[in-house]
Formats: sequence, C-alpha cells, structure tokens
Amino acid sequence: MAKRFLFIFLFAVATSCQFFKTEKVSSEEIFKEEMGTIDWKDVDRYPSFSHCENKLEKPEQKECFINTISSQLYQSISHENMVAVREVYDTVKVNFEVNSTGQLSILEIKMDTLLRKEFPNLETWILQSIDSLQPVAPAYKRGIPVKTQFTLPVIIQTN
Repeated sequence: MAKRFLFIFLFAVATSCQFFKTEKVSSEEIFKEEMGTIDWKDVDRYPSFSHCENKLEKPEQKECFINTISSQLYQSISHENMVAVREVYDTVKVNFEVNSTGQLSILEIKMDTLLRKEFPNLETWILQSIDSLQPVAPAYKRGIPVKTQFTLPVIIQTN
C-alpha cells in the first residue's frame, strides 16, 4: 500500500509541473499588442490657448480651440475692406497643424479660383491672422506632446 501511495505521489509530482508552466511573452509582442490598441486618430488632450486651459473635457477643449481660431480669423477678415464686384458665398478650407512644441502653422489654403480673383489678398489676411495666434500648447497622447492637423472651413459671404 505504501508503494502504491508513493508511486501515485511521485506520478502526481512529475506530471504537475506542466500545470505551472508560464508562457513567456516577448517585449516585442507586448509592444505590437499595445500599438494595436491605440487609436492614432484621437488625442487625450487637444491643443489649447491659455484661456482654454481650464477646460477639462475633450469636447470642450476642441470646441474652445476651434472657436478661438475661427473668431480670430473672422475678426481679422472683417476688419479688411473687402469689396466684391459680385455676390460671394464660398468656403475656404484652411488646413493647419500644431506641432509637438505648440507652434501653429498653415499647411494649405484651399479656395476657389473665382474667390481668389475676387479677393487677391484673402490668403495673406488668413496667414497674418493665424500668425497672430502664437503660441499654443500642443496636443497630448499618453502624456507625450504630439503633432495634430485640422481642417477649418471659413465661410466667405458678402452682404
């Protein structure tokens, strides 16, 4: 009986090691898995101006950032003496980025050729308006400052 008990005990000990094996996962696999779970099109905190710093929620941060740029553009453009020969209702798309140091720069201004002919200085006015908004705080992703890009539609309408 003692031999049988000893045999069962040794058999159980010898085969139980397979239940304690841990699977080794390389750091590359962990990195790949983590990279797959990150949403690269979204940030944790949007870029901001000094008066937007107290906004805690992401939608409020984005709204404050976009509204600040929009209102600056509309104020700058409305101060210019824009006289049109014909009635104008068009949209200018301003593509800009905020780099990881918080510098705001225009990448491209898309506007219709007729609008460009009607207001040849419009692009310059937009560039000057954006340049007056420096500096801003960059966007953050996982605590790291990152570059972000935006497209802002600017509606040009004559009265």
